[in-house]
Amino acid sequence: MIKLYDKGVYLINGREIVEDIREAEAKAQGAVSKEEAAKQTMAYGILKEHNTSGNMERLQIKFDKLTSHDITFVGIIQTARASGLEKFPIPYVLTNCHNSLCAVGGTINEDDHMFGLSCAKKYGGVYVPPHQAVIHQYAREMLAGGGRMILGSDSHTRYGALGTMAMGEGGPELVKQLLNKTYDIKMPGVIGIYLDGEPIKGVGPQDVALAIIGATFGNGYVNNKVMEFVGPGVEKLSADFRIGIDVMTTETTCLSSIWKTDEKIREFYEIHGRAEDYKELSPGAVTYYDGMVYVNLSEIRPMIAMPFHPSNVYTIDEVNENLADILRDVEKKALVSLDGAVEYSLQSKIVDGKLYVDQGLIAGCAGGGFENICAAADIIRGRYIGSDEFTFSVYPASTPIYMEMVKNGAAADLMASGAIVKTAFCGPCFGAGDTPANNAFSIRHSTRNFPNREGSKLQNGQISSVALMDARSIAATAANKGFLIPATAMDVEYTGPKYHFDGRIYANRVFDSKGAADPTVEIKFGPNIKDWPAMPALPENLILKVVSEIHDPVTTTDELIPSGETSSYRSNPLGLAEFALSRKDPAYVGRAKEVQKAQKAIEADTCPRGVLEELNPVMDKIHEKFEGVKRGNLGIGSTIFAVKPGDGSAREQAASCQKVLGGWANIANEYATKRYRSNLINWGMLPFVTEEDHEHLSFKNGDYIFIPYVRKAVEKKAEAVRAYVIGDEIKELTLTLGDLTDVEREIILKGCLINYYKG
Repeated sequence: MIKLYDKGVYLINGREIVEDIREAEAKAQGAVSKEEAAKQTMAYGILKEHNTSGNMERLQIKFDKLTSHDITFVGIIQTARASGLEKFPIPYVLTNCHNSLCAVGGTINEDDHMFGLSCAKKYGGVYVPPHQAVIHQYAREMLAGGGRMILGSDSHTRYGALGTMAMGEGGPELVKQLLNKTYDIKMPGVIGIYLDGEPIKGVGPQDVALAIIGATFGNGYVNNKVMEFVGPGVEKLSADFRIGIDVMTTETTCLSSIWKTDEKIREFYEIHGRAEDYKELSPGAVTYYDGMVYVNLSEIRPMIAMPFHPSNVYTIDEVNENLADILRDVEKKALVSLDGAVEYSLQSKIVDGKLYVDQGLIAGCAGGGFENICAAADIIRGRYIGSDEFTFSVYPASTPIYMEMVKNGAAADLMASGAIVKTAFCGPCFGAGDTPANNAFSIRHSTRNFPNREGSKLQNGQISSVALMDARSIAATAANKGFLIPATAMDVEYTGPKYHFDGRIYANRVFDSKGAADPTVEIKFGPNIKDWPAMPALPENLILKVVSEIHDPVTTTDELIPSGETSSYRSNPLGLAEFALSRKDPAYVGRAKEVQKAQKAIEADTCPRGVLEELNPVMDKIHEKFEGVKRGNLGIGSTIFAVKPGDGSAREQAASCQKVLGGWANIANEYATKRYRSNLINWGMLPFVTEEDHEHLSFKNGDYIFIPYVRKAVEKKAEAVRAYVIGDEIKELTLTLGDLTDVEREIILKGCLINYYKG
């Protein structure tokens, strides 16, 4: 089904995989240079076109367009305003698809929307009102273009199937673009994803995506690399099918994606009235990839990603055939994910030897596409979900898709079955919509199934869980009245209706400045919209207290700052910070604030010992070894340790919440994603790495770590930073910062991106 090559390979004429350079030369009938062949990837060509550094090893990228939604654009624009923003220099689209319901916190969600509309007018942007489209569907329909690059403040910013290299990053990276700066990275590796064969009837894009995630996530095969989709199987897939696979590439932890394009993609642009935005893309005659994932589409079967990660994959048939064993395995894995905070069992879901699920959802940027929903309607037509616990909801990804479903009857077929068809909304993907009952089991064609993505509150004893599936098998399960079944088991005639896009919907509702700024417009600020607090520069010496210690194999951004109801406070830095690590380590905020008192005392030019008495023996011990350390050259703050933090969302708040609570650093064995590490840097936090085994650390929660001359170490580009664990004895600890650009070092020295741009 899927094969990973253990070394780089050559692709000849986009069709034939060759491992040996001599064989590649024979096929090409001429000399082959690996270096030149690596330049024949589609990714290389697009990156070269957008690179401003003149050095393809050290890229400085300027994007064509930017996108954000309503739990990120307030913080981004506030940061940019504090850094000197006068006008959006490139098209910037503000969608309102996350806090659309305006159901929590009084007026604050709609206040954010009015802030966004006024900023689109003042700075020359585009504003998409709530319920019109989820961020990524609007980008597909209205923004993507062959050979372009788009940067979005959402991790699933992926439009590779349409010939657009798109990346999801934390807000500060968008701020840099708004201030005419660049996105600075090393040239990423490029991994070929070779699609062969053709999906069988009943298999959908989520099935293919989950199979690829299962094969690549755990081993990091594509981590921070570009996934480039090639091979004869691509042409067998519709545009919607490709899009459905592409959006899930984020869950592999890759940097970006790009696909070869053809007449089916040309047709997509024509349908959307943008034929001029199509560009044919394909790899060169002889192309070198740093690795290759071979996928036989014909062998893919309906998949399910069991709780609590998209990589925890099985075929649905495997689950049904080995139900008790697999559920026990999921329960064991949950002990790690849930930290024993609640009792968790799936055994009650076995009814008459079959798996009964409580809820089915088809939604968002992954599931809400036209073809997915029409296929689901074909399956459920004439059948009924029943009147028991099982519920079924469908969220089209945009109003144009919804309108076409109304016209072609798919919406009626769904509603007649007992399904509820709702408006475009991302809530089911991050725990802000269709929250199931306690201990319920939900199957969703959405992007993630981390703990609390379905609305659980472990600290309140509430737990439910999500499995990811394709829309087709969700509809089949709905037709089976909640008992898990793959779509391949259903005898269905798929109608495959043609899509007709009605652009009047956006023309009549979306505010588009066409790039014209109006500086006379007054920004509308709701009472919850707050400025960022002042943040000090990196001191000469630093004392860190470890205030949280996480030993999970991977820590998600949802665990660092929960999603769901906390989203309402994303425009209030201090208000949101109260939720930091609340579902992983509820005592974290209190511990961090205690340490922060000492830093605030230093900033007020008073003695930190007076507000944090436990510092007295620490300072005495430091003075035994280091003379001249005093409040004029000292900073005091907190840090957390996590084995591998940062999997998942691009949300900058996973880092900024730590920063506003006095965080100066993270210590990790490695970082799960580039975007989380970038968020730390942009908020002036040191992204330390330790090689110590996480089970045998020289420090623990509550310990103090002293880092002398830390500022000098950053300035001098030291490979290793010498630190000391302060206890009854002083233990030396070696930390590293990894590769940092000169700009990233300066941001850390200044204390954060805002300070860097203020000068």
